[in-house]
Amino acid sequence: MINTDFLTTLEPMKRLLNVQSIVTVYYFEFSKNYLFAGEQHDFWEMVYVDKGELEVSAGKEGYELKEGDIIFHKPNEFHNLWANGVSAPNVLVVSFVCSSEGMRFFENKIMRLATGERELLAKILQEAKGVFKPELGRLYLQEKRLENPRIGAEQMLYIYLEQFLIRLIRDETTNVNQERMSVATKKKFEKSVVNDIIQFMSDNLHGHLCLDDICRAFFFSKTYLKTIFKKETGYTVMNFFKMLKMEEAKKCIRESNDTFTQIAQKLGFDSVHYFSNSFKKQTGLSPTEYARSIQALEAKMREDSEG
Repeated sequence: MINTDFLTTLEPMKRLLNVQSIVTVYYFEFSKNYLFAGEQHDFWEMVYVDKGELEVSAGKEGYELKEGDIIFHKPNEFHNLWANGVSAPNVLVVSFVCSSEGMRFFENKIMRLATGERELLAKILQEAKGVFKPELGRLYLQEKRLENPRIGAEQMLYIYLEQFLIRLIRDETTNVNQERMSVATKKKFEKSVVNDIIQFMSDNLHGHLCLDDICRAFFFSKTYLKTIFKKETGYTVMNFFKMLKMEEAKKCIRESNDTFTQIAQKLGFDSVHYFSNSFKKQTGLSPTEYARSIQALEAKMREDSEG
């Protein structure tokens, strides 16, 4: 006979999230001029842009969402949404009750979903079809539950939603899950970050610096850092760093008596040959040609002043 006394001493397995109720599952195909006046309720709501673009408000702030973006509205946060007059968006809205402490992660969040996360949303929508009777325009409501739902569909709906939320929390360190910002604030923030990165590179012109070093210094993923830097400057991060090095090299050639070998060493190049090739690639001139062009220009200016 099996002794089951140990069962009384087992601690229950911890649950990060426990969704108590799913209130609505909507899938809308809005016109390009759609406007929803807004609402406020005591449960969570997530709004996902499946296609097109959407503008939303949360409290007093407005945000632009693009395809693949999702925003979370915490309980009692007033929110509304509208199409931008150009793009006719497809939008998935899921509202639910969850008082678990783990939900604090989603406060003030806008995220860009990966393929696997989008697939989970598709499963949520598919299971909803086996639980609720759809209506035109607004799909699935609690008061429209089917008399004979698909076997296990209600449970699967909860499982997929909790799995989706947990996956987002787990991926926090790898995905670009930035706290949401107004459009103006977001642009100001990104510009400030890029300026700080440029200053960081300028302070490290005399050493070796790679993209990983910059990401570690600013605690950003490579994807996010590369995206905002290219958007602000028009250059990749490392190309911009090379440009800064070459500007410093030109300054050294003009202002110092150092040899090209010494300048190459100061700027962290492994050899004068590599330095010369990099210099010509960036400026169109070899270091020698550049030095001569400066000398010729200065001589011409002296002649003009004397004449």
